[in-house]
Amino acid sequence: MSQYDAKAESKAGFNPFDTAVAQNPHAHFKRLRDEAPVSGSPPPFQNFVLSRYEDVRWALKHPELFSSSADAVPIGQDRPLIPLQIDPPEHAKYRRLLDPLFSPKALSVMEDDARKLVNEIIDRFVDDETVDFHAAFAVPVPCTLFLRLMGLPQDHLEQFLTWKDQILRADAGLDDPIENHKASAAIRRDTGKAIYEYFAAAIAARRQDPTDDMLTYLVNAEIEGRRLTDEEVLDVCFLFILAGLDTVTASLDCMMARLAGHAEERRALVEDPSLTVGAVEELLRHETPVTGILRVTTEPVVRHDVEMKEHAIVTCLLHAANMDEREFPDPETVDFRREPNRHIALGAGPHRCLGSHLARLELRVALEEFHRRIPDYALVPGVTLEYTAGIRQVSPLPLVIRPAGTVGGGN
Repeated sequence: MSQYDAKAESKAGFNPFDTAVAQNPHAHFKRLRDEAPVSGSPPPFQNFVLSRYEDVRWALKHPELFSSSADAVPIGQDRPLIPLQIDPPEHAKYRRLLDPLFSPKALSVMEDDARKLVNEIIDRFVDDETVDFHAAFAVPVPCTLFLRLMGLPQDHLEQFLTWKDQILRADAGLDDPIENHKASAAIRRDTGKAIYEYFAAAIAARRQDPTDDMLTYLVNAEIEGRRLTDEEVLDVCFLFILAGLDTVTASLDCMMARLAGHAEERRALVEDPSLTVGAVEELLRHETPVTGILRVTTEPVVRHDVEMKEHAIVTCLLHAANMDEREFPDPETVDFRREPNRHIALGAGPHRCLGSHLARLELRVALEEFHRRIPDYALVPGVTLEYTAGIRQVSPLPLVIRPAGTVGGGN
């Protein structure tokens, strides 16, 4: 047993957040699971990587050993993001406050509006022969819905998207690992400052002139008999703007890229829309958009005879875990009727995704309406798709489309 397993690192041989891995992750992740289930990443990460389902799920369910503190993910924030980077027992206080906002019951009232919005967006390109699915659909659907929930101006969307990418993809286009790390950290710091300034003004406006939206709810919310401070509201908003504007977009990209390349799966959803609920879960598993999430050990932890020292950064590879044949029989096969399907694409344990029910609603409605209106589509011939690393999105995602009612539609 050793604190750092050099042999495991050599077996890993790659950075799980590398763009080359993002293009075809399954083979890389299988190698990790089989040869080095606890491995080390190359510089500049110098951490440990868990890739098997049992290990990843176990780590996520034990925050007393694997902390979700701000030390794990410095992304330009001044304080821990709430509730993502707050560990139990404090974490539970914030979840009790925020969970009702995203419960299935609370969200059910927005399904009709979501369906109407999806169709309005489809109307913009339904008569075209081709469409960039990412820009025309995957971005505006969840982003418009989220801004409506928060009560934020729709004409600020481009600014929010820029900030989101500067936080989550600050290293895009930077090659040198050391310079990459320095440059991306500076970008995130500057962007974080801009986000705080924006929401500080928005919070002040809501305190003076409350409206019927989620931001007003946060401004007036109480926890243990006291109102949230402005800093606490800021820390919730910082998280919301990143999660609300990125994860569902990336999920839609990954799902439609898969379906566009597999006509039999696309036809199954067109012919039997009731499969969409299962399709959302199976495609989240198979195409997991969030490659992995980071944790920090609170004490030495041993797994597979490898000791992870205290304060080590541990990457829990959600995508690798979701393709583990030890949990999922024949994991490479996409089966919309897979049961059970205990995927962890949206996390596990106390820090499971706060907006998981919202994400599922948006994904289900988007797929149902798109396949009802445009049953026949495929990738533009000759296109090579490029997946981003970390959070896997596909931009551009050019499709040839044939709406319902046209000659040959639905074939």
